[in-house]
Amino acid sequence: MTSQKEPQEGLSAPAKVTGPSSWSRVSCPCCISSHIEPLVLIQLAENIQPITKQWIMSVISAPVKAGGAQLLVHPGEDMKGDMIVVAAPRCTLLRVTEDLGLCKTYQDGNMTAFSFEDRDNFCNIDDMQQFLTLAERQYIVKHELDSMRAREDQRIPGIPAPKGKLKARESIYSIHAYFGGTIAYYFSFLDYYTLSLFPPAILGLFITFFLPSANFSSGNKTESAPAPPKDDDDTPSVSSYMVQAVFSMLWSTVFMELWKRRSAALSYRWGTFNLAEQFQEPRPGFHGELGTNPVTGRLEPLFPEWKRRLRIGLVSVPVVGVFLGLVVMGMAGFYFFERLFSNWHKASGSYFTAVLLYLPSIAHIVYTNVLGNIYRNVALKLTEAENHREESSFDYHHTTKVLVFTFFNNFAVLFHIAFFKEDMPLLRKRLSSLLIVTQVVNQFTEVVVPFLVDRFLTSADRNLKEDDPEVDHLQAQGSLPAFPGLFAEYIELLVQFGYLSLFSCVYPLTAPLLLLNNLTEIRTDAYKLCKLFNKPFSAPVANMGVWQTAFEVLSFISVMSNCWLLLLSPRVKDLTEDAGLSSSKVLVIAVIVEHALIMVKMILAFMIPDEPDWVRIKREQIEYHSMQALKKQRIMRSRVEDKVPLKA
Repeated sequence: MTSQKEPQEGLSAPAKVTGPSSWSRVSCPCCISSHIEPLVLIQLAENIQPITKQWIMSVISAPVKAGGAQLLVHPGEDMKGDMIVVAAPRCTLLRVTEDLGLCKTYQDGNMTAFSFEDRDNFCNIDDMQQFLTLAERQYIVKHELDSMRAREDQRIPGIPAPKGKLKARESIYSIHAYFGGTIAYYFSFLDYYTLSLFPPAILGLFITFFLPSANFSSGNKTESAPAPPKDDDDTPSVSSYMVQAVFSMLWSTVFMELWKRRSAALSYRWGTFNLAEQFQEPRPGFHGELGTNPVTGRLEPLFPEWKRRLRIGLVSVPVVGVFLGLVVMGMAGFYFFERLFSNWHKASGSYFTAVLLYLPSIAHIVYTNVLGNIYRNVALKLTEAENHREESSFDYHHTTKVLVFTFFNNFAVLFHIAFFKEDMPLLRKRLSSLLIVTQVVNQFTEVVVPFLVDRFLTSADRNLKEDDPEVDHLQAQGSLPAFPGLFAEYIELLVQFGYLSLFSCVYPLTAPLLLLNNLTEIRTDAYKLCKLFNKPFSAPVANMGVWQTAFEVLSFISVMSNCWLLLLSPRVKDLTEDAGLSSSKVLVIAVIVEHALIMVKMILAFMIPDEPDWVRIKREQIEYHSMQALKKQRIMRSRVEDKVPLKA
């Protein structure tokens, strides 16, 4: 099942519409129209029988009470073809809009939660292409198709038993209108994050090229490489180490707080800040014994909770533990070869061995990337095996598995080098290797590979002309692979944010390198989404969800990380030694400073409201009007009850 892309018109152009010929009929008079907008293409098996296709179309167009989706269907070229085109009647679109809790523009110009009973008072109510965005209309069709449930075991015509038995189971606003909220929030965050990299990038360049104290070599006092005199490191009156560490802490806090405000403003403009919490239907991949749901009383697959917990405890947790062990093994290998090549370099002192010093870091980076890609596939399989009923539960467990491993896989070796080995030069070399190698790999995989794939392997409309039949365009678009989602993109941004907020004081060029990468990231992500994949469905969302929480957690950890890195900096070490402070006193002072900085972060977050004042006022107005409407309904109901005479 794929959503239809709009051929050649651009992001904000309206979808093409067709006449009612060959479309299924609707019983509601207000839904009868001379033009029907195709929204979703369902690709069937090539050898499907016409009788089976006819049965599928009849089920999709059947009323909801009969287990159907109450949608409009078209057979495509003819009944012998392998595709079904799906559209939605007006009443279905409006009914699901209310069920989802979307807010739309009321006649007074304010955003208000849509009510089907009060539909005539909303703007553009007679034009569905203006009232709902294309992404919303397509998602509503998918929502209704996913909500279809068989009332009993049914035999599918044309398919032999047992297989034929059905069991019950541009601008950011243009991007939002075409692709939906999930995609729009990602691009909005990527754009905001890229712009926010300019201040730390400018500071990093200034520290690197204009402050002599950017030399961190004095942090590793070894026998073979004695520390330089203090004057060499402390030429400026202010240590670059301290400036970068304090700036990273403040920047990460302000960055997240201002993003919350931007996210709140977008959710209001897109009518999703008041999404209704609704009882979730079973996700399409959920399976189990057919039975009666004790909550809804409907017939659907049931799966015992104890079996799910058993699978999590006896399968998922041990497998995740094995992969974390592989991360530790990779760290041990990295340290072994790092020590080996360092000894070679000390013995020979040649340029060749100097180059080899970076080989362990590069090899370990490749190892962690390969291990991360393997683990993401394993995590998906594990979550599918756990058989979660709701889509939200599935996403939560899948994301949790990936985030725990990603944090450990990408940052464990850096934390170990920084806080256990206390080797600042090695940490700086490791971080610089990570950034440079990662940027090279990303540019190749996200710029070169997509171009080659689009140029030589897949190009849906390359051999088609504008005057070719619309069916040919639909079939060409249907041949594109499914969009894999934004999981990998968010993981990449999260790791970037971690490098910048946690360790950039060691390597000030972190922000400039990330900025160069992200300037091309926006265009390459848009290119892949528009050219290489089928247009994905996108549910209405009010924010980035769990990813926003993950970024906030890293922002909080950055306070502790930068505080302790500041303690380990050469300037602070020299100051504590000159003052004659013992290690226990230094530890107490560090804890006090850490808590003071955490307090500063909390005060700063409190001073910056999570939503602009105008959004807060609009939200409170909606709550007030909802309360007033509820009071009016109660008063009218009581008056009707008073007028009805009591029966003896």
